[in-house]
Amino acid sequence: MCGVAGIIDYSGRSGSIPAVGAMLRAISYRGPDESGIYNSPVATIGNVRLSIIDLATGQQPLSDMTGRYWIVFNGEIFNYIELREDLEKKNVKLKTQSDTEVLVNLFALYGEKCLNLLNGQFAVAIWDKIEETLFIARDRVGIRPLFYTIANGVLYFASEIKALFQNKEVRRELSPENLAQVYTVWTALTPATVFSDISELPP
Repeated sequence: MCGVAGIIDYSGRSGSIPAVGAMLRAISYRGPDESGIYNSPVATIGNVRLSIIDLATGQQPLSDMTGRYWIVFNGEIFNYIELREDLEKKNVKLKTQSDTEVLVNLFALYGEKCLNLLNGQFAVAIWDKIEETLFIARDRVGIRPLFYTIANGVLYFASEIKALFQNKEVRRELSPENLAQVYTVWTALTPATVFSDISELPP
């Protein structure tokens, strides 16, 4: 299964590593095998991992070949072996056997257009440490979840809403309008959730 979480804070305030650690602990059952955190002055992103592909060397977060892009990933890329072969033909040197490393190196080459190459189910966050920008995406059907909110100018994202609530800055407030959608059609309509100011990233 796996889970991801992160905080993007351009003000550079401290405390993001413990905060992301708390977010990951809230969803630790999604990835009981191991966890990891990448931290920069702006971005802190983390992953809890259920090891399925490349048990030995697929730890996250991990970077592309140049070290510019850092990824946390929940899901599986079914055609990663074929995509790996294409990368190797372009002289991309891969250190692991994981689909995660294939994905981050595809992003380094093609940017967001790499999504057109993927056959799989995923929620992914990729940090560009040079441009200091975050790219997040879900698979076409939305099998893997990803939620986010912005509070006091800080972006929080995670695989589950309760991870967002580990931060006192994130309000726990139900939305009457969105609750009405749940009672009418069984769910809040994407990108809405039952909570005010918390959104689900659309597929």
